[in-house]
Amino acid sequence: MEIMSSLRCRILHACAAVVLALGICAQEPAAPFRIGTAKRDITPKEPVPMWGYGARHDALSTGVLDPLYAIALVLEAGENKLAIVGLDLGRAPSERSLQRIREGIRANPGIDHSSIAGSHTHHGPVLELSEEEGKGKGKFDAALRYYGQLEENVIAVIREANQSLAPARFAAGSAQLEGFNRNRHTQIEPKPVDRELTVMRFDDLTGKPRALLVNFAAHPTMIPAGTLKFSADYVGSMRTTIAKEFGGEVIFMQGAAGDLSANPGTNQGHVGFGQALAREVMKLASGLATKEVIEPRLEFREKRFQFASRTDLNNPLIRVMYASAFFPELIPNYADEYAEGVRPRLAVALLNGEIGFVGVSGEFFCQHAIRLKARARLPHLLFFGYCNGYHQYFPTIEAAAEGGYGADSTVAPAAVGAGEEIMNAALLWLYEMRGRLGGPAP
Repeated sequence: MEIMSSLRCRILHACAAVVLALGICAQEPAAPFRIGTAKRDITPKEPVPMWGYGARHDALSTGVLDPLYAIALVLEAGENKLAIVGLDLGRAPSERSLQRIREGIRANPGIDHSSIAGSHTHHGPVLELSEEEGKGKGKFDAALRYYGQLEENVIAVIREANQSLAPARFAAGSAQLEGFNRNRHTQIEPKPVDRELTVMRFDDLTGKPRALLVNFAAHPTMIPAGTLKFSADYVGSMRTTIAKEFGGEVIFMQGAAGDLSANPGTNQGHVGFGQALAREVMKLASGLATKEVIEPRLEFREKRFQFASRTDLNNPLIRVMYASAFFPELIPNYADEYAEGVRPRLAVALLNGEIGFVGVSGEFFCQHAIRLKARARLPHLLFFGYCNGYHQYFPTIEAAAEGGYGADSTVAPAAVGAGEEIMNAALLWLYEMRGRLGGPAP
Protein backbone atom coordinates (compact mmCIF):
# COMPACT_ATOMS: atom_id res chain seq x y z
CA MET A 1 0.00 0.00 0.00
CA GLU A 2 2.82 2.39 0.84
CA ILE A 3 4.42 1.63 -2.53
CA MET A 4 1.15 2.37 -4.36
CA SER A 5 0.64 5.56 -2.34
CA SER A 6 4.18 6.71 -3.11
CA LEU A 7 3.69 5.94 -6.81
CA ARG A 8 0.38 7.83 -6.85
CA CYS A 9 2.06 10.85 -5.26
CA ARG A 10 4.86 10.80 -7.81
CA ILE A 11 2.33 10.64 -10.68
CA LEU A 12 0.35 13.51 -9.23
CA HIS A 13 3.51 15.58 -8.76
CA ALA A 14 4.57 14.81 -12.33
CA CYS A 15 1.16 15.83 -13.67
CA ALA A 16 1.27 19.01 -11.62
CA ALA A 17 4.73 19.80 -12.97
CA VAL A 18 3.51 19.28 -16.53
CA VAL A 19 0.49 21.53 -15.95
CA LEU A 20 2.73 24.18 -14.35
CA ALA A 21 5.19 24.00 -17.22
CA LEU A 22 2.38 24.33 -19.73
CA GLY A 23 1.07 27.30 -17.80
CA ILE A 24 4.47 28.95 -17.80
CA CYS A 25 4.99 28.30 -21.50
CA ALA A 26 1.51 29.41 -22.47
CA GLN A 27 1.46 32.99 -23.64
CA GLU A 28 -1.28 35.51 -23.86
CA PRO A 29 -2.61 35.74 -27.42
CA ALA A 30 -0.96 38.60 -29.28
CA ALA A 31 -3.00 41.79 -29.39
CA PRO A 32 -4.51 42.28 -32.84
CA PHE A 33 -3.24 44.89 -35.25
CA ARG A 34 -5.84 47.66 -35.30
CA ILE A 35 -6.39 50.85 -37.25
CA GLY A 36 -8.77 53.78 -37.00
CA THR A 37 -9.48 56.70 -39.33
CA ALA A 38 -11.30 60.02 -39.22
CA LYS A 39 -11.68 63.16 -41.33
CA ARG A 40 -12.41 66.82 -40.47
CA ASP A 41 -12.86 70.00 -42.47
CA ILE A 42 -10.10 72.52 -41.58
CA THR A 43 -10.92 75.23 -44.15
CA PRO A 44 -10.58 78.74 -42.65
CA LYS A 45 -13.97 80.41 -42.21
CA GLU A 46 -12.59 83.96 -42.46
CA PRO A 47 -10.30 85.68 -44.98
CA VAL A 48 -6.64 85.13 -44.02
CA PRO A 49 -3.24 85.49 -45.73
CA MET A 50 -2.39 82.55 -48.01
CA TRP A 51 0.71 80.38 -47.87
CA GLY A 52 3.11 79.46 -50.62
CA TYR A 53 3.76 82.38 -52.98
CA GLY A 54 5.75 85.40 -51.85
CA ALA A 55 4.29 87.56 -54.64
CA ARG A 56 0.90 87.46 -52.88
CA HIS A 57 2.43 89.27 -49.91
CA ASP A 58 -0.35 89.65 -47.30
CA ALA A 59 -3.31 89.47 -49.70
CA LEU A 60 -6.28 87.79 -48.01
CA SER A 61 -8.13 84.75 -49.27
CA THR A 62 -11.32 85.38 -51.22
CA GLY A 63 -13.16 82.06 -50.99
CA VAL A 64 -12.92 78.29 -51.43
CA LEU A 65 -12.36 76.18 -54.56
CA ASP A 66 -12.58 72.94 -52.56
CA PRO A 67 -12.42 72.21 -48.81
CA LEU A 68 -9.24 71.57 -46.87
CA TYR A 69 -9.23 68.46 -44.68
CA ALA A 70 -7.31 66.84 -41.85
CA ILE A 71 -7.38 63.06 -42.25
CA ALA A 72 -6.01 60.84 -39.49
CA LEU A 73 -4.88 57.23 -39.48
CA VAL A 74 -4.07 55.67 -36.11
CA LEU A 75 -2.05 52.45 -36.14
CA GLU A 76 -2.05 50.23 -33.05
CA ALA A 77 0.48 47.39 -32.79
CA GLY A 78 0.81 45.78 -29.39
CA GLU A 79 1.09 48.53 -26.79
CA ASN A 80 2.24 51.22 -29.24
CA LYS A 81 0.19 53.64 -31.28
CA LEU A 82 1.17 55.98 -34.08
CA ALA A 83 -1.03 58.79 -35.42
CA ILE A 84 -0.36 59.65 -39.08
CA VAL A 85 -2.18 62.83 -40.11
CA GLY A 86 -2.34 64.28 -43.60
CA LEU A 87 -3.29 67.97 -43.74
CA ASP A 88 -4.37 69.98 -46.79
CA LEU A 89 -1.94 72.71 -45.78
CA GLY A 90 1.33 74.04 -47.14
CA ARG A 91 3.22 72.76 -44.14
CA ALA A 92 2.79 71.13 -40.76
CA PRO A 93 1.49 73.35 -37.93
CA SER A 94 3.91 75.77 -36.27
CA GLU A 95 6.03 74.62 -33.34
CA ARG A 96 3.64 76.17 -30.82
CA SER A 97 0.63 74.51 -32.41
CA LEU A 98 2.42 71.19 -32.82
CA GLN A 99 3.28 71.09 -29.12
CA ARG A 100 -0.31 71.87 -28.12
CA ILE A 101 -1.63 69.16 -30.45
CA ARG A 102 0.80 66.58 -29.14
CA GLU A 103 0.06 67.45 -25.53
CA GLY A 104 -3.64 67.06 -26.30
CA ILE A 105 -3.34 63.59 -27.81
CA ARG A 106 -0.91 62.40 -25.14
CA ALA A 107 -3.41 63.35 -22.43
CA ASN A 108 -6.34 61.82 -24.31
CA PRO A 109 -6.26 59.24 -25.87
CA GLY A 110 -2.69 58.54 -24.77
CA ILE A 111 -0.92 58.58 -28.15
CA ASP A 112 2.77 59.36 -27.70
CA HIS A 113 3.88 59.16 -31.32
CA SER A 114 2.65 61.22 -34.26
CA SER A 115 3.62 62.22 -37.78
CA ILE A 116 1.56 65.28 -38.71
CA ALA A 117 2.30 66.62 -42.18
CA GLY A 118 1.10 69.12 -44.75
CA SER A 119 0.46 68.08 -48.34
CA HIS A 120 2.26 71.29 -49.38
CA THR A 121 -0.66 72.80 -51.24
CA HIS A 122 0.08 76.43 -52.06
CA HIS A 123 -3.58 77.31 -51.57
CA GLY A 124 -3.81 76.99 -47.82
CA PRO A 125 -3.47 79.59 -45.03
CA VAL A 126 -0.27 81.14 -43.65
CA LEU A 127 0.60 79.33 -40.39
CA GLU A 128 3.58 81.29 -39.07
CA LEU A 129 1.99 84.35 -37.42
CA SER A 130 1.80 84.76 -33.64
CA GLU A 131 0.02 86.61 -30.81
CA GLU A 132 2.48 89.52 -30.57
CA GLU A 133 2.50 93.05 -31.88
CA GLY A 134 4.31 93.26 -35.20
CA LYS A 135 4.06 89.48 -35.62
CA GLY A 136 0.38 89.18 -36.48
CA LYS A 137 -1.60 90.40 -33.50
CA GLY A 138 -3.93 93.30 -34.27
CA LYS A 139 -3.66 92.95 -38.05
CA PHE A 140 -4.22 89.27 -38.75
CA ASP A 141 -6.40 88.26 -35.82
CA ALA A 142 -8.54 86.03 -38.06
CA ALA A 143 -5.45 83.94 -38.83
CA LEU A 144 -4.63 83.71 -35.13
CA ARG A 145 -8.18 82.55 -34.40
CA TYR A 146 -7.78 79.93 -37.09
CA TYR A 147 -4.67 78.48 -35.44
CA GLY A 148 -6.65 77.67 -32.31
CA GLN A 149 -9.38 76.08 -34.43
CA LEU A 150 -6.80 74.07 -36.37
CA GLU A 151 -5.27 72.72 -33.15
CA GLU A 152 -8.69 71.71 -31.84
CA ASN A 153 -9.61 70.01 -35.11
CA VAL A 154 -6.37 68.04 -35.39
CA ILE A 155 -6.68 66.83 -31.79
CA ALA A 156 -10.33 65.94 -32.41
CA VAL A 157 -9.65 64.04 -35.65
CA ILE A 158 -6.95 61.94 -33.97
CA ARG A 159 -9.26 61.19 -31.06
CA GLU A 160 -12.03 60.19 -33.45
CA ALA A 161 -9.66 57.91 -35.35
CA ASN A 162 -8.57 56.33 -32.08
CA GLN A 163 -12.19 55.72 -31.08
CA SER A 164 -12.76 53.84 -34.35
CA LEU A 165 -9.87 51.39 -33.81
CA ALA A 166 -10.76 47.92 -35.07
CA PRO A 167 -8.79 44.81 -36.13
CA ALA A 168 -7.39 45.16 -39.63
CA ARG A 169 -5.37 43.46 -42.33
CA PHE A 170 -2.86 45.31 -44.48
CA ALA A 171 -0.54 45.07 -47.44
CA ALA A 172 1.91 47.47 -49.06
CA GLY A 173 3.06 47.91 -52.62
CA SER A 174 4.87 50.35 -54.87
CA ALA A 175 5.08 51.27 -58.53
CA GLN A 176 7.23 53.55 -60.65
CA LEU A 177 5.14 56.25 -62.34
CA GLU A 178 6.47 57.74 -65.53
CA GLY A 179 5.50 61.28 -66.46
CA PHE A 180 3.83 62.34 -63.20
CA ASN A 181 6.66 64.43 -61.75
CA ARG A 182 9.84 66.15 -62.87
CA ASN A 183 12.95 67.73 -61.37
CA ARG A 184 12.50 71.48 -61.44
CA HIS A 185 15.89 72.41 -60.01
CA THR A 186 18.99 70.88 -61.54
CA GLN A 187 20.34 71.55 -65.01
CA ILE A 188 22.66 68.55 -64.81
CA GLU A 189 21.66 65.35 -66.61
CA PRO A 190 20.45 62.84 -65.71
CA LYS A 191 18.09 64.72 -63.43
CA PRO A 192 17.13 62.73 -60.33
CA VAL A 193 13.41 62.04 -59.91
CA ASP A 194 11.75 59.89 -57.27
CA ARG A 195 8.99 58.26 -59.30
CA GLU A 196 7.93 55.79 -56.60
CA LEU A 197 4.27 55.65 -55.63
CA THR A 198 3.83 53.67 -52.42
CA VAL A 199 0.42 52.57 -51.16
CA MET A 200 -0.54 50.82 -47.96
CA ARG A 201 -3.96 49.20 -48.09
CA PHE A 202 -5.85 48.55 -44.86
CA ASP A 203 -8.93 46.29 -44.87
CA ASP A 204 -11.27 45.11 -42.17
CA LEU A 205 -11.22 41.38 -41.40
CA THR A 206 -13.82 40.71 -44.12
CA GLY A 207 -11.58 42.28 -46.78
CA LYS A 208 -13.51 45.55 -47.15
CA PRO A 209 -11.20 48.57 -47.71
CA ARG A 210 -10.94 50.87 -44.70
CA ALA A 211 -8.04 53.12 -45.67
CA LEU A 212 -5.30 53.80 -48.20
CA LEU A 213 -2.09 55.51 -47.14
CA VAL A 214 -0.64 57.14 -50.27
CA ASN A 215 2.93 58.43 -50.54
CA PHE A 216 4.17 60.29 -53.63
CA ALA A 217 6.39 63.31 -54.29
CA ALA A 218 5.21 66.23 -56.43
CA HIS A 219 4.58 69.87 -55.57
CA PRO A 220 0.82 70.62 -55.44
CA THR A 221 1.24 73.92 -57.31
CA MET A 222 -1.05 73.33 -60.27
CA ILE A 223 -3.49 76.17 -59.50
CA PRO A 224 -2.37 79.68 -60.51
CA ALA A 225 -0.80 81.78 -57.74
CA GLY A 226 -3.26 84.58 -58.48
CA THR A 227 -6.19 82.42 -57.40
CA LEU A 228 -6.77 83.48 -53.80
CA LYS A 229 -9.09 80.63 -52.93
CA PHE A 230 -8.42 77.63 -50.75
CA SER A 231 -7.83 74.28 -52.42
CA ALA A 232 -6.16 70.94 -51.75
CA ASP A 233 -4.93 71.08 -55.37
CA TYR A 234 -4.49 67.69 -57.10
CA VAL A 235 -4.56 65.86 -53.76
CA GLY A 236 -8.21 66.72 -53.21
CA SER A 237 -9.17 65.53 -56.69
CA MET A 238 -7.26 62.29 -56.15
CA ARG A 239 -9.04 61.58 -52.86
CA THR A 240 -12.49 62.36 -54.26
CA THR A 241 -11.97 59.97 -57.17
CA ILE A 242 -10.76 57.14 -54.94
CA ALA A 243 -13.61 57.61 -52.47
CA LYS A 244 -16.16 57.24 -55.29
CA GLU A 245 -14.57 54.31 -57.09
CA PHE A 246 -12.68 52.33 -54.45
CA GLY A 247 -13.84 53.28 -50.96
CA GLY A 248 -12.11 53.78 -47.65
CA GLU A 249 -10.42 56.88 -46.26
CA VAL A 250 -7.42 58.22 -48.18
CA ILE A 251 -4.48 59.69 -46.27
CA PHE A 252 -2.00 61.43 -48.56
CA MET A 253 1.54 62.05 -47.32
CA GLN A 254 3.77 64.18 -49.51
CA GLY A 255 7.25 62.83 -50.21
CA ALA A 256 10.65 64.48 -50.74
CA ALA A 257 9.27 67.03 -53.17
CA GLY A 258 11.68 69.91 -52.58
CA ASP A 259 12.92 69.79 -56.17
CA LEU A 260 10.01 67.91 -57.78
CA SER A 261 7.03 69.49 -59.54
CA ALA A 262 3.86 67.82 -60.73
CA ASN A 263 4.11 67.15 -64.46
CA PRO A 264 0.64 67.72 -65.93
CA GLY A 265 1.35 65.95 -69.23
CA THR A 266 -1.94 65.43 -71.06
CA ASN A 267 -4.02 65.81 -67.88
CA GLN A 268 -6.21 68.86 -67.69
CA GLY A 269 -5.23 70.92 -64.66
CA HIS A 270 -5.13 69.83 -61.05
CA VAL A 271 -8.43 67.96 -61.30
CA GLY A 272 -7.33 65.83 -64.26
CA PHE A 273 -3.92 65.19 -62.71
CA GLY A 274 -5.53 64.11 -59.44
CA GLN A 275 -7.86 61.75 -61.27
CA ALA A 276 -4.97 60.23 -63.22
CA LEU A 277 -2.96 59.74 -60.03
CA ALA A 278 -6.04 58.21 -58.37
CA ARG A 279 -6.25 55.62 -61.16
CA GLU A 280 -2.64 54.62 -60.52
CA VAL A 281 -3.31 54.38 -56.78
CA MET A 282 -6.41 52.21 -57.30
CA LYS A 283 -4.61 50.00 -59.81
CA LEU A 284 -1.84 49.39 -57.30
CA ALA A 285 -4.21 48.94 -54.34
CA SER A 286 -6.43 46.50 -56.25
CA GLY A 287 -3.48 44.17 -56.72
CA LEU A 288 -2.59 44.06 -53.01
CA ALA A 289 -3.70 41.03 -50.99
CA THR A 290 -4.03 42.14 -47.38
CA LYS A 291 -3.12 39.76 -44.58
CA GLU A 292 -3.71 39.61 -40.85
CA VAL A 293 -0.76 40.52 -38.67
CA ILE A 294 0.07 37.71 -36.24
CA GLU A 295 2.50 39.54 -33.95
CA PRO A 296 2.27 43.27 -34.69
CA ARG A 297 5.30 45.37 -33.73
CA LEU A 298 5.72 49.13 -33.95
CA GLU A 299 8.79 51.12 -32.93
CA PHE A 300 9.26 54.89 -33.02
CA ARG A 301 12.10 57.35 -32.47
CA GLU A 302 12.30 61.11 -32.80
CA LYS A 303 14.98 63.80 -32.52
CA ARG A 304 15.42 67.53 -33.07
CA PHE A 305 18.71 68.52 -34.67
CA GLN A 306 20.46 71.86 -34.48
CA PHE A 307 22.32 73.42 -37.40
CA ALA A 308 23.87 76.82 -37.94
CA SER A 309 21.79 79.07 -40.15
CA ARG A 310 23.17 80.38 -43.42
CA THR A 311 20.76 83.32 -43.20
CA ASP A 312 21.01 85.92 -40.42
CA LEU A 313 17.47 87.15 -39.87
CA ASN A 314 18.71 89.45 -37.11
CA ASN A 315 20.50 91.53 -39.74
CA PRO A 316 18.24 94.57 -40.40
CA LEU A 317 19.12 94.69 -44.10
CA ILE A 318 18.26 91.02 -44.58
CA ARG A 319 14.99 91.52 -42.69
CA VAL A 320 14.04 94.37 -44.98
CA MET A 321 14.78 92.22 -48.03
CA TYR A 322 12.63 89.32 -46.75
CA ALA A 323 9.84 91.66 -45.61
CA SER A 324 9.71 93.08 -49.12
CA ALA A 325 9.68 89.63 -50.70
CA PHE A 326 6.94 88.31 -48.37
CA PHE A 327 5.36 90.63 -45.79
CA PRO A 328 6.71 92.32 -42.64
CA GLU A 329 4.77 90.43 -39.95
CA LEU A 330 5.97 87.08 -41.22
CA ILE A 331 9.73 87.59 -40.88
CA PRO A 332 10.13 88.10 -37.09
CA ASN A 333 8.33 84.81 -36.55
CA TYR A 334 10.93 83.02 -38.66
CA ALA A 335 13.65 84.89 -36.76
CA ASP A 336 12.21 83.52 -33.50
CA GLU A 337 12.11 80.01 -34.95
CA TYR A 338 15.79 80.22 -35.96
CA ALA A 339 17.07 82.08 -32.88
CA GLU A 340 19.02 78.99 -31.79
CA GLY A 341 19.86 77.86 -35.30
CA VAL A 342 17.76 75.74 -37.63
CA ARG A 343 16.23 72.89 -35.60
CA PRO A 344 14.56 70.35 -37.90
CA ARG A 345 12.78 67.27 -36.55
CA LEU A 346 13.25 63.67 -37.64
CA ALA A 347 10.63 61.03 -36.79
CA VAL A 348 11.19 57.37 -37.72
CA ALA A 349 8.80 54.45 -37.24
CA LEU A 350 9.18 50.79 -38.17
CA LEU A 351 6.17 48.50 -38.56
CA ASN A 352 6.76 44.75 -38.23
CA GLY A 353 10.42 45.19 -39.09
CA GLU A 354 9.48 45.65 -42.75
CA ILE A 355 7.85 49.03 -43.39
CA GLY A 356 9.63 52.24 -42.50
CA PHE A 357 8.08 55.68 -42.05
CA VAL A 358 10.56 58.57 -42.13
CA GLY A 359 9.17 62.05 -41.41
CA VAL A 360 11.18 65.26 -41.77
CA SER A 361 10.23 68.87 -41.09
CA GLY A 362 11.11 70.47 -44.39
CA GLU A 363 11.33 70.33 -48.16
CA PHE A 364 13.93 67.63 -48.78
CA PHE A 365 15.34 67.20 -52.25
CA CYS A 366 14.40 63.88 -53.82
CA GLN A 367 17.90 62.38 -53.81
CA HIS A 368 17.72 62.24 -50.01
CA ALA A 369 14.73 59.90 -50.23
CA ILE A 370 16.06 57.90 -53.18
CA ARG A 371 19.35 57.18 -51.42
CA LEU A 372 17.74 56.41 -48.07
CA LYS A 373 15.35 53.90 -49.64
CA ALA A 374 18.22 52.12 -51.36
CA ARG A 375 20.45 52.09 -48.29
CA ALA A 376 17.77 51.03 -45.79
CA ARG A 377 17.08 47.75 -47.64
CA LEU A 378 13.48 47.55 -46.47
CA PRO A 379 10.61 46.09 -48.50
CA HIS A 380 8.95 49.52 -48.29
CA LEU A 381 9.97 52.94 -46.97
CA LEU A 382 7.52 55.85 -46.94
CA PHE A 383 9.16 59.28 -46.82
CA PHE A 384 7.03 62.05 -45.28
CA GLY A 385 8.11 65.60 -46.08
CA TYR A 386 6.67 68.73 -44.41
CA CYS A 387 6.19 66.62 -41.27
CA ASN A 388 6.09 67.76 -37.62
CA GLY A 389 7.19 71.31 -38.37
CA TYR A 390 8.71 73.24 -41.25
CA HIS A 391 12.31 74.35 -41.71
CA GLN A 392 12.32 75.20 -45.39
CA TYR A 393 14.47 73.49 -48.04
CA PHE A 394 17.11 70.78 -47.53
CA PRO A 395 19.08 70.40 -50.75
CA THR A 396 21.74 67.73 -51.20
CA ILE A 397 25.37 68.85 -51.01
CA GLU A 398 25.60 68.58 -54.80
CA ALA A 399 22.48 70.71 -55.25
CA ALA A 400 23.78 73.35 -52.84
CA ALA A 401 27.00 73.51 -54.87
CA GLU A 402 24.97 73.96 -58.05
CA GLY A 403 22.86 76.71 -56.49
CA GLY A 404 19.51 77.97 -57.69
CA TYR A 405 16.13 78.28 -56.01
CA GLY A 406 15.65 75.82 -53.19
CA ALA A 407 19.37 75.24 -52.87
CA ASP A 408 20.65 78.70 -51.90
CA SER A 409 20.59 80.23 -48.42
CA THR A 410 17.57 82.46 -49.04
CA VAL A 411 15.14 79.53 -48.67
CA ALA A 412 17.51 76.79 -47.48
CA PRO A 413 18.92 78.27 -44.28
CA ALA A 414 20.26 75.06 -42.67
CA ALA A 415 23.99 74.46 -43.00
CA VAL A 416 25.07 72.57 -46.11
CA GLY A 417 25.07 68.85 -45.37
CA ALA A 418 22.22 69.05 -42.85
CA GLY A 419 20.00 66.83 -44.99
CA GLU A 420 22.67 64.16 -45.29
CA GLU A 421 23.25 64.15 -41.52
CA ILE A 422 19.53 63.69 -40.86
CA MET A 423 19.29 60.88 -43.40
CA ASN A 424 22.26 59.09 -41.84
CA ALA A 425 20.53 59.24 -38.46
CA ALA A 426 17.36 57.79 -39.98
CA LEU A 427 19.36 55.00 -41.60
CA LEU A 428 21.09 54.09 -38.33
CA TRP A 429 17.79 53.98 -36.47
CA LEU A 430 16.17 51.75 -39.09
CA TYR A 431 18.99 49.23 -38.79
CA GLU A 432 19.07 49.44 -34.99
CA MET A 433 15.33 48.85 -34.82
CA ARG A 434 15.89 45.62 -36.75
CA GLY A 435 18.69 44.55 -34.41
CA ARG A 436 21.31 44.88 -37.14
CA LEU A 437 23.49 47.36 -35.22
CA GLY A 438 24.39 47.60 -31.54
CA GLY A 439 24.86 50.68 -29.40
CA PRO A 440 22.62 53.59 -28.47
CA ALA A 441 20.61 55.63 -30.94
CA PRO A 442 22.36 58.75 -32.27
